[in-house]
Amino acid sequence: MSQNDFLHLMPLLILTFAALLIMLVIAAWRNHKIIYVITAISFVAAFLSLFELRAVTEYTIEPLLVIDGFAVFYIGLMLATALLISMLSYAYFEQQKEQKEEYYILLILATLGACVLVISKHFASLFLGLEVLSVALYALISYLRVRERSDEAGIKYLILAAFSSAFLLFGMALVYFSTGIMTFEGIAAAMSGYRELPMLLLTGFGMMIIGIGFKLSVVPFHMWTPDVYEGAPAPVTAFVATVSKGGVLGLLIRFFMEVDGFRYPTLLLIFTIVAVASMFAGNLLALMQQNVKRILAYSSISHLGYLLVAFLAGSQMGVEAITFYLVAYFITTVGAFGVIAMLSDNSRDAEQMDDFRGLLWRRPWTATAFTAMLLSLAGIPLTAGFVGKFYVLAAGVNTQKWLLVAMLVLNSVIGLYYYIKVIAVMFQQPDTEKEPAIRLRPSIYIASVGTLAVLTLLLVWVGVYPTALVDMIQSMFAEVPTLVAR
Repeated sequence: MSQNDFLHLMPLLILTFAALLIMLVIAAWRNHKIIYVITAISFVAAFLSLFELRAVTEYTIEPLLVIDGFAVFYIGLMLATALLISMLSYAYFEQQKEQKEEYYILLILATLGACVLVISKHFASLFLGLEVLSVALYALISYLRVRERSDEAGIKYLILAAFSSAFLLFGMALVYFSTGIMTFEGIAAAMSGYRELPMLLLTGFGMMIIGIGFKLSVVPFHMWTPDVYEGAPAPVTAFVATVSKGGVLGLLIRFFMEVDGFRYPTLLLIFTIVAVASMFAGNLLALMQQNVKRILAYSSISHLGYLLVAFLAGSQMGVEAITFYLVAYFITTVGAFGVIAMLSDNSRDAEQMDDFRGLLWRRPWTATAFTAMLLSLAGIPLTAGFVGKFYVLAAGVNTQKWLLVAMLVLNSVIGLYYYIKVIAVMFQQPDTEKEPAIRLRPSIYIASVGTLAVLTLLLVWVGVYPTALVDMIQSMFAEVPTLVAR
């Protein structure tokens, strides 16, 4: 490897070094605050190292990796999100009885796996990144061993992820058998002569879609989502809903843009069915829930359906719409689970409707932040979620995906009900006396309240003034050849 290779891989190398450093520090001295500080510094350092790469056009590290504007933006988004989740995690785990320090190693490794996914251009690096992400998630989901549902959630995710990985591997094997190559550009060259996909190659792509569909929790591969969201610690649930899915979605965009999978009607039909089913199943099942974590789980399924509308546009505008929507979705989802983490105690997470009853009167600022997050998820104007949904609609209209656009609008109306239901519960009069003011240590106060305040401000800023973010996305993606060509 050359010096340039190391420079372009610096964010990943920093995360790798941080995980090793934390292991050594834990072996010598267990201290939650020190481990958290090392973790936060490593995420900040990895994020700052991206500024050296912001003008990169396309740098390949043969045969596995490619770093371009698309990869730099997605890595930056995931590192920033992981930093915010680590801050919420510090406040959350301070009150837990479990050993806390190993959690941060797993968080860093899961983030590393997601970053590898978005720079992959070869099946080997794809699978390596996916397994680093997945294996870390197995332990993160079941980290609070004293909670029965946490173990249950971890086992369910382990079994189903193993099945999905098997489907993905077998699908990649069939694609390799059909094309004789495992790099994305090589597969694209082998497919360039096909007007219709041969059955064996179509089967391989279908099995890969099953594996990726599980990670994205789209219908019909969504059954694990509510149980895992409910059983995992609140900060881990935020990570699964954001960074994990963001990495896989970035990989899916790069692969399909590279091989131009949008030329094949069969693949478009599969994704159209998945998108419509995800929108309806996510929203209709969310209507029947009384558990806030499960509501957000089914909500995430519907949001992936919305994102597939822009994905099916298959254009540069579609990719920009997906990216903008992801930024808005990351902000709102981390904020929503951040509120749940703040209200949780050492015995259970605050996930029942009764935990939020009268929250406006007990903790007005927390209720205001949670209301803003829910309204953004619903797509109400002056929030980031509204602009993101509008961008996705524009991408669908631009490519005349009228059925998908109509389904998106209809499901957005359905989704309003269960978000408003949670908000209405917070506005009710509390059953008990007003909670006394809780005096938090300064470090915990900054980590929890400060993070939530930053997320709320970002939510409103992106909703009121989206131009800066749109311009950044367009400038970062302008030099990506596979996007410019479309």
